[in-house]
Amino acid sequence: MKLNEIRDNAGARKGRMRIGRGIGSGKGKTGGRGQKGAKARSGVSIAGFEGGQMPLHMRIPKRGFNNPFGKDYAEVNIGMIQKFIDAGKLDAKGTVDHAALQAAGLARGGKDGVRLLGKGELSAKLSFKVAGASKGAVAAVEKAGGSVELLAAAAPAAEASE
Repeated sequence: MKLNEIRDNAGARKGRMRIGRGIGSGKGKTGGRGQKGAKARSGVSIAGFEGGQMPLHMRIPKRGFNNPFGKDYAEVNIGMIQKFIDAGKLDAKGTVDHAALQAAGLARGGKDGVRLLGKGELSAKLSFKVAGASKGAVAAVEKAGGSVELLAAAAPAAEASE
């Protein structure tokens, strides 16, 4: 037996039924759709159609909005940073920035940089270079003997041109 000679058992895979190919095929004329009505027509059975009544998804009020000026930060807790240092996935020497956190697999996304949050304990002495940090996170880092340097946010292009 050779790999190129292997085949399925006869009848293991059933071919698809070709519908609408004459009455002799057994699936001709109406093509398995029955007689008339909305479901016999094309482009039908619209999900959420309630027979002309206002559908549920349109009756429920809209909520929230998407802030076009909102910043997208990768949020990282100091407790997770300590956990990664203990596991040897993050180097405690040198500055810890967005690139280092991404390489370790801590900061995912965050096109506007990293924001440091204060959940957890930090015992390693680290110097951070991040876009933002909470007061609790800064206090915890400085308590451990480290430092936090906040990067200046890039000015929007509209303000720069004026």
